[in-house]
Amino acid sequence: MFHELLSDSYDSLLALAGIIFAFGATVAATAKLQRFLPKDAGREYAVDGKLSAGKPRGAGIIFVLAFVAAALLFAPVKAEIVIYLILTVICMMTGFLDDASSTPWGEYKKGFLDLCVAALVAMTFLRYNSNVIRVILFDVELTVPPALFAILAVILIWGSVNVTNCADGVDGLSGTLTIISIMTIYIVDRLLDVGSDFSYLILLFAVCILGYLWYNATPSKLMMGDAGSRSMGLFISIAILKTGSPLLYIPIALVLILDGGLGLVKVFLLRFLKIRILKNVRTPLHDHVRKVWDWSNTQTVFRFAIIQIILAVAVVYGIGM
Repeated sequence: MFHELLSDSYDSLLALAGIIFAFGATVAATAKLQRFLPKDAGREYAVDGKLSAGKPRGAGIIFVLAFVAAALLFAPVKAEIVIYLILTVICMMTGFLDDASSTPWGEYKKGFLDLCVAALVAMTFLRYNSNVIRVILFDVELTVPPALFAILAVILIWGSVNVTNCADGVDGLSGTLTIISIMTIYIVDRLLDVGSDFSYLILLFAVCILGYLWYNATPSKLMMGDAGSRSMGLFISIAILKTGSPLLYIPIALVLILDGGLGLVKVFLLRFLKIRILKNVRTPLHDHVRKVWDWSNTQTVFRFAIIQIILAVAVVYGIGM
C-alpha cells in the first residue's frame, strides 16, 4: 500500500512538473524567439486585417514544439502517441511554411496536404483503436466497417483542421475556443473513464496555448498563423476520436464549426455548384459580428466563448446523467 501511494504521488508530481514545464517553456520561448518569426503583411479583406501588419506570425511553431517536448519528457511514450505527435508537427510545419512564404500557398495545395495528414491520422487511429462509435446521449454503440470509419474520420479531421484555421482572425479567439473544446473533451474522458494517457496530452496542449495567449490577448504582440490554427484543429479531432464518441465533436466545437465552417460551405457551394447562400452574412462569422453588429474584439472573444461554455456544460450534464 505504501509503495502504491508513493508511486501515485510520484506520478502526480511528474504530471504537475510537465504542466509547469509546458507553460513555462512556451512563455519563455515565445519571449526569446518571436523576433525570428515571419512578419504579417495584413489581410486586405478581413475586418481590421491591416492592423496586424508587421506583427510576428507563425507563433504556432513555438507552442506546438513546446507541447511536443513536454509530451516526450513527461507523458507515457507509446507508438500511437508518438505518431500523433509527429503528424501534429507535420501539420504545424505545413502551416508555418505557408506563414513564412512571401506568396501564400494556394487553397488546393493546403487542402491536399491536410488530406494527407488526415488520412495518416485515420489509419493510425484504426491501427490502435476500435472502429466502434458510441452515441453517448442515446446509449448506443455502432460498429462501422473499417473502410467507412476511415473515410468518416478523414472528413472529421480535415474539417476540424480547416474550420479551426478559418476561425483564426481575432486576437485570442481561436485559442480560447480550442481550450474550451479540448477541456470539455478532457472532462468527457474522465466521465467515460477513457484511458488517461491522451487525456494528459490534452492538459499539456491546453497550457501551451495559454502560454501563447499570454502574448496574444488583445492587443496582441504576435499571431499563431496557420502553424497554430491547423495544429489545434488536428489535435481537437484526434482528442474527440479518442473518446470513442466522434459525434460529440459537433456540440463540443460548434462555435468553431459555425465561425470557420460557414465560410467554407459558402465558398464551396458558390464555386462548384453556383449556389449563393448567406448573401448578407460576412464570413467568418467573427468578421460579421464586428463589422455588422459592431462588436469589439473583446466582446467577440468573450461572447463566442460564453456560447461554447454553455454548450460544454450541456454536454457534460447530458453525459453525467
